[in-house]
Amino acid sequence: MPELPDILVYLDALEPRVVGRPIKRVRIVSPFLLRTFDPPIEQVEGKTVQSLSRLGKRIVFHLDDGLHMVLHLMIAGRLRWQKRPPGYPGRIGLAAMDFPDGTLHVTEAGTQKRASLHLVRGHDALAALDPGGLEVLDADLTAFREALGRENHTLKRALTDPHVLSGIGNAYSDEILHAAGLSPFKQTHQLSDDETTRLHRAAVDTLQRWITTLRDQFADRFPGAGDITAFRDDFAVHGRFGKPCPTCGTAVQRIRYASNEINYCPRCQTEGRLLADRSLSRLLKKDWPKTIDELEQP
Repeated sequence: MPELPDILVYLDALEPRVVGRPIKRVRIVSPFLLRTFDPPIEQVEGKTVQSLSRLGKRIVFHLDDGLHMVLHLMIAGRLRWQKRPPGYPGRIGLAAMDFPDGTLHVTEAGTQKRASLHLVRGHDALAALDPGGLEVLDADLTAFREALGRENHTLKRALTDPHVLSGIGNAYSDEILHAAGLSPFKQTHQLSDDETTRLHRAAVDTLQRWITTLRDQFADRFPGAGDITAFRDDFAVHGRFGKPCPTCGTAVQRIRYASNEINYCPRCQTEGRLLADRSLSRLLKKDWPKTIDELEQP
């Protein structure tokens, strides 16, 4: 799922291409994409994009007459820019927005169509789509501590809950927790002051570092579908199961659940303990290793 750094890169790429330009036509290919019917989507045609913004993990197109087009790419949604002449959406195309100088394609790989597009009018309607999570990069330590402390959740859930923190998903939460040296299953109400400070610093530093990295990478081109990914070679742990932790060299471990997974270093984050993977630990039962030493036994 495109997260805060990825969304900012998309906004950077879109700004010179669409802001100040009219939408000539919108072609909705997938009936699952458009989630609103009033105002009708046809009302955006001829309207000028006044500005762009981010709403959590959503991209907002602010148009004439108080209209706001809100796009949520979810897990597999991506954007593609095609210069004139206007192209027709391909097999994975959900929609195409034609501008004077090119076409913005919304695509989604896979069979589960989760991406969504809302068209609303007025600031109140736009605000209703905001999950309300704290913007970490704008928050001081006190605000961060208050946001985490409102309810007792695991750190993994708290970091990825859009009602708690804004713009962080599965990939960057793994990287933040590794940088902070904290277990994904530690409870928010169990955090010491030092651990909260470490987590806040890790969240800010990790997000800022990847924003800078991706902006440098895509400074002169629109990111392709394969460029916005949850699996990057320079990640410390996310998507790197079995590979050495860059800090200590221990093999990165993972926990699979639903369609996601948690990646972590047992030496850096869980004091050498291996967290139980439901499917494997159920299969292996007593043979499931509990520590790094047991895992590494010949």
